[in-house]
Amino acid sequence: MNKFYLDKSFFSKDEKLVAENGNLKAYAFAYKSGVAAIKIVNECGYFIVLPYKGQQIWRAHFHGHDLTMETLMDEPTTSTVFLETYGGFMYHCGFKSMGWPTGEHKQHGEIPNVEYDEAYIACGEDGNGKFMSIGGTRHYEKSFAENYKFMPEARLYENSSLINMNIEAENLRSKPMEYMYLCHINFRPFQGSKLVYSAKRDADHIKVHKDIPESMPEKEASALLAYMDAVQCDPTIHDTVDFANQNYNPEIVLTLKYEADENGMAHTMQCMPDGYACYVAHPTDVLPVGVRWISNTGDERSMGMVLPATAEHRGYINAKNDGYIKEIPAKSKITFGMKFGLLTPDEVPEKVEKIESLLK
Repeated sequence: MNKFYLDKSFFSKDEKLVAENGNLKAYAFAYKSGVAAIKIVNECGYFIVLPYKGQQIWRAHFHGHDLTMETLMDEPTTSTVFLETYGGFMYHCGFKSMGWPTGEHKQHGEIPNVEYDEAYIACGEDGNGKFMSIGGTRHYEKSFAENYKFMPEARLYENSSLINMNIEAENLRSKPMEYMYLCHINFRPFQGSKLVYSAKRDADHIKVHKDIPESMPEKEASALLAYMDAVQCDPTIHDTVDFANQNYNPEIVLTLKYEADENGMAHTMQCMPDGYACYVAHPTDVLPVGVRWISNTGDERSMGMVLPATAEHRGYINAKNDGYIKEIPAKSKITFGMKFGLLTPDEVPEKVEKIESLLK
């Protein structure tokens, strides 16, 4: 595998080719805000990573489908405030905390918009074919408290529309380190699509979080709560995307307990009317909680069909009380991976069959 490190001098308003491997190409450019971006392209489509800004995947587009949630935010900003630059496809959340902002931590922790120390592109070939990856390292140090490295890498194969996301985190201190993580994958909802996923449709496996904004007018709040109650009683009513008859304004959040396959992976799909499907596979040992976030405000639409996580989205204190906090041993590393992107009509039936077999 060949790897080369990026330099901020590579990035300007004009796209420039910086790497090739088979039909894979990487282009460097900068948004109007000055935020650096790498666009990795193959014959199926492309995804755009912000190498120095959280290693976010800002856009994903395959087989003519724009997979990224609908928002009014076309480009990333230089802000490090979560909602002030929130319009992308995927965000890493954590790593010491994640979820609701509290006095203990900001929204979704310190890593979503953190500046990376270094970023790279890697090219190679393995049993799955030629690939191109983009990754980086964020070294976080706080005297007498934390010293860790967070190292994600997003890989695309030559003829694939699935992104392989691999995470490595290293605790550099001589004591165990607590951590939390959530992969905030924001798909676009497609009218008439069906949600297919390896979690049983009952109250033991699906929980609706009935959180209503305090500022919401009483009539709207009552309607949203009524829909939440209906979904909790019968989760199947939200399994078909139906903009006219479902209430996700401003959002609904569920947590799911998944069944895993022989490799320890859970599966989630948004099967679209044209035969394609949005897809996520995640490991249930490291990421045992599937957070589902759906929003339809009129200005934003998102089908966060699963945000693989170590804990529910309710912040560090709740996670600690509920026994969800994980640890990395002293002077040790953890690694885990997941896949997400788009399945073609030829690939969909096999995944549906696998999910159905896990629910029997």
